[in-house]
Amino acid sequence: MLTIEKLGIILSPTNKEFENNGVLNPGIYQEGNTVHIFYRAVQDGNFSTIGYAKSDGPFKIVERHEQPILTRDFDYEKHGVEDARIVKIDDLFYITYVAYDGVNAMGALATSKDLVHFEKHGIITPKVNYQEYERLVLCSGNKLNSKYHQYHQLFKEIGLVEDTSRLLRDKDVVLFPRKINGKFAMLHRIWPGIQIVYFNDWSDLNDSFWKNYLENLYEYIVLDPKDVFEVAYIGAGAPPIETKYGWLLIYHGVQEITSGRIYHAKAALLQLEKPEIEIARMELPLFSPTKQWEIEGEVNDVVFPTGHALFGNDLYVYYGAADKHIAVAKLDLNELLLELKKQS
Repeated sequence: MLTIEKLGIILSPTNKEFENNGVLNPGIYQEGNTVHIFYRAVQDGNFSTIGYAKSDGPFKIVERHEQPILTRDFDYEKHGVEDARIVKIDDLFYITYVAYDGVNAMGALATSKDLVHFEKHGIITPKVNYQEYERLVLCSGNKLNSKYHQYHQLFKEIGLVEDTSRLLRDKDVVLFPRKINGKFAMLHRIWPGIQIVYFNDWSDLNDSFWKNYLENLYEYIVLDPKDVFEVAYIGAGAPPIETKYGWLLIYHGVQEITSGRIYHAKAALLQLEKPEIEIARMELPLFSPTKQWEIEGEVNDVVFPTGHALFGNDLYVYYGAADKHIAVAKLDLNELLLELKKQS
């Protein structure tokens, strides 16, 4: 049996305007005993920026900025800079995040050499509307889960499918912490599954690249919804952890129930040099909303893992709780890997 210990809330909203509504979904970068926390800060009206805090050890907060560290600077993110994930490759930090303009939610990139100064590089996911998306993915025939067509069907029914300003939603963009076979490897979520993309340089991610990618989308699916705890949709959480057994991916799975949806934390194991190949995934969630602060908040029944830190064999998973707080759970990494190996 896998033992999960919920250690409780480590960050909550304050009376500061930029974070007075919610503090959630942190990107985590561990540097020895220091944990850098880049969290989504939500102010009233659902306007998001990225705040910063630092902990000594897994949860002792020793620093918290008075102002956001990443702000809304461009039209493509005028409503939100959301849900940052962070990795360091060579000597550069890569921060992927959701850019929300009030209508479109798309993947964007920022880089930094020191986690103090940041350079934004714009949208990195496909810039296609749903009519164009549907035309491209139909090249995969009937291989795709029917839910890959669901947004197209919805917008068609309400007369918005031809709207060129309503673009493909692409969220949960997460980089692997090293290049694979000499290429960047990136997970992303075109609803309802998790896909992977490989590229040599960020400039490769142009319109022509994404057109070819979408025409062959089925080939790039890493995980699709499978069991009852993720039947609605899934999305990558924290950057994958490299282990001798494969890449450990902590992700979220969304369950449909009569009263709404429940977000669970889940785990899967992917091949090291071909992470598009699934080795195993946990049938049961790692953990689910059980605490009052996970069950009731801005969005009820949500645990949303987005970061981790490793102290010895103790894996600390940082997550958004009910879109209101940031909490942390602890588990034994070796125990988790053994459970996954049992299911491979």
